[in-house]
Amino acid sequence: MTKEELRKKLVSAISLGCDKNRVDLEYMLGKLKEYGFTITEEVENSDILIVNTCAFIQPAMEEAIYNILYAEKLKRNGNIEKVIVTGCFPERAFANMKENFPQIDCFLRLRENENICQTIEELYGVEKSKPIKDFDRILTTTPSYAYLKIADGCNNACSYCTIPRIRGRYKSTPIGQLVEEAKELVKRGVKELILVAQDTTRYGEDLHGENALIKLCDKLSKIKELKWIRLHYAYPEKVSDELLSYIANNPKMCKYLDLPLQHIDDQILKSMRRRLGENETRTLIEKIKTKYRQIALRTTFIVGYPGERRKDFKKLVDFIKDSEFDYAGFFPYYREENTASYYMKKQVNRYIKRYRLNKIAKLQHQIATNKMQKLIGTKVTVLVDGFDENSGEFYCHSEKLSPTVDFGIKIIDNGNVKLYDFIEVKLIDFDGNNFKGEVV
Repeated sequence: MTKEELRKKLVSAISLGCDKNRVDLEYMLGKLKEYGFTITEEVENSDILIVNTCAFIQPAMEEAIYNILYAEKLKRNGNIEKVIVTGCFPERAFANMKENFPQIDCFLRLRENENICQTIEELYGVEKSKPIKDFDRILTTTPSYAYLKIADGCNNACSYCTIPRIRGRYKSTPIGQLVEEAKELVKRGVKELILVAQDTTRYGEDLHGENALIKLCDKLSKIKELKWIRLHYAYPEKVSDELLSYIANNPKMCKYLDLPLQHIDDQILKSMRRRLGENETRTLIEKIKTKYRQIALRTTFIVGYPGERRKDFKKLVDFIKDSEFDYAGFFPYYREENTASYYMKKQVNRYIKRYRLNKIAKLQHQIATNKMQKLIGTKVTVLVDGFDENSGEFYCHSEKLSPTVDFGIKIIDNGNVKLYDFIEVKLIDFDGNNFKGEVV
């Protein structure tokens, strides 16, 4: 096969897992398009399928396995020619991959992502080309916003987490490179950048010996057409008054902070190897809610961690009641091999975990619903993300609602709504999942 014939192949992808994993895929798709491949969303009618996997916790691995088996079935049935599995799953179980999934043509390690075009050439017996360095990232999100991955890996070594073993140590992307990427995304119409990493608040320490997150945000803020900058995954011990003041006072910073706390009990936090204890955590939350009230808070918690007693869970429930977070996600503890907590005694029964998860999630949903209902009648600026042909509504998000993870806003077109642009709306209803708004 010649390279010209290879370039006629259709490539599709299934993306699983977090937004950081999504960015990895978008880079690969950009290189593939630059090479000459046509990228299609029609998986069953493509020639080459990339399954980009997650392996953070057991449900993610199960989802990866399900999609790999689906890809194998498509190949057996003659729908597609080649299947490549990428992402975190091959990193966790590379030794057994080929044996367990014989129909898969290639299991690509994370460090080999940049050679995706050469990998496909090898699969088809085509002479290898030089690596592609100049390419445009293919966005898999709506064009209104994009994720900017500012670092990879993690140094935190939380007892329950597999990421350091999968992704390696924390490695920041240089500021200049991020600014150039951001400028290119904004040229293509992106209005909001969501900064992501396993720990955004540690950005730059490995490069400069000091934290450079604010410096990075300053550089990004100077991009004229960029309107919003949002921070995800800010570890609590790194959230300083300087950072909070910066978010509050920079008009381009979304008044929003994603702050994973995981628990409130001191013994649990210590066992988790979290660096902030109960008193420091309570002090931080109280500070944000009093001194920086304009900043919306999202957080996450783990329930059923080894050794979590009834009184520990009750303390977490009371903390949720007292704190009244704008948004919070809850996960049952998953016992992952090769993590410190895997070997701990006093593992919590799965039925107890399920009970606790349901109870605390229901509580938080009621708290959030009550808070959202108080916003009915207010006016907010929203970014229009897309149009739902079934309902005839545009779906949007505000600076205090992160897209896909928080509540949404739906509006009916009055003739003034433009896709991927800003518009002012009045919130008129909330159904527990989405606001309904009318254009002002």
